[in-house]
This record gives sequence, C-alpha cells and structure tokens, in this order.
Amino acid sequence: MEQELISKKELLELTGISYGQLYRWKRKNLIPEEWFIRKSTFTGQETFFPKDKILARLDKIKDMKDDLSLDELADVFSPNPAVTSLPKQELMQRNIVSQMSLDLFVKQYGDRDVFGFDQMLYVYILDRLLQTGEMSLDEGKMLLQVMTAHYPSFAGKPCDVVLLRKMGISTLMLLQSGTDAYFDSASKLVVRLNVANSQEELKVKVSEWGNV
Repeated sequence: MEQELISKKELLELTGISYGQLYRWKRKNLIPEEWFIRKSTFTGQETFFPKDKILARLDKIKDMKDDLSLDELADVFSPNPAVTSLPKQELMQRNIVSQMSLDLFVKQYGDRDVFGFDQMLYVYILDRLLQTGEMSLDEGKMLLQVMTAHYPSFAGKPCDVVLLRKMGISTLMLLQSGTDAYFDSASKLVVRLNVANSQEELKVKVSEWGNV
C-alpha cells in the first residue's frame, strides 16, 4: 500500500513548527534522513514526508522536548539504546514493569540480576498487555517465546506484535510494520502493537531512571 505524503510547506503550516526547528531536529537525528523525500513538481523540486510517520514523530518531540534534551531524545528515537541493561530490582523500583511480568519471564527463562535491553523490552510489552487485560497469562508466555525467538531477526527493522483469537485458540506473530495482514472472518484481531513505539516508551523510562 502506497504511503500518503505531506509537503514540507503543509507540514510546517499544520504543526506550527519553523523551518529552522525542522532542520535542527534533522541534524540532531530526531527525524530520519530517509523521511526527507525529494520529488519533482510543476514548481520544481519539493520536499515531502511520509505523513503518518512525520506527524507522529513531531507530536512526540513536542511532548517530550521540555523533559529531555535533544541528545536524550535522539537516544530515544535511535534503534540502539543508550542504556543497554538495568538491574532487575531497578525495573520494579522505578515502576518500569510489574513483579507479575518479571516473575513470568523468570519462570520461563531463569532468574538473573541484570536484564539486557531486549529482555526489558519483552517484559515491558508483556506487562503493558497484561495490565490492559488484552492478553492472558498463557498468551503472555506465548508472547515471550515469540519475541525471544524471532524479534532479533528483524535486526532493528520496525515490527508489530499481532494477537489473534479463533474459537478460543490464540495465535501470536510478529509482522513487519506497515505490512497489510488478512485473516479469515472467524479470527478476531485482539492486538496489533507497534514494537518501535514500545521501545521508545521504554527508552524514555530508562532515561528518566538514568537522570534520577
């Protein structure tokens, strides 16, 4: 499916940001270079952006820029975490994840004093879906299995967690973000969660921990 584009002029008018802000955020790596798309128009060359992505990113920047420096924001949006591990006890003490979600992970993969960033991400997504009631404990175990086995194969590319239910049977999968997915009419789409969004949320929480 072809993505909808928005021109630079429309973007600046719609969001109220200045030309200088836009390109400063670009220089600080808050907006990816590949989102600046040069296209020929009847007036010459113009710059366009993937509309949904750029609007969501600018909303996040404006929401967080008063609490985090631009360098800290760059770490949030980078595919590589600035903090690669945290002690297990800090995950609970700073309310990053709950005891219940940590216990579920430990039961499946053994106890550890320190969690790497990917492991933190798996437990963070698990905790979010358990807290909202969208996922059962058994489905949570399935989530951890799928994330542990297959998330590394995306190698930083954006992906979505997809949970389906059909006649009481659950299916959980990872799909590349932006990919269209079609299911039979008897299957109910329960969750489609963008992992990159959860990664950014987790980085913000970890950054706040680092500033305490």
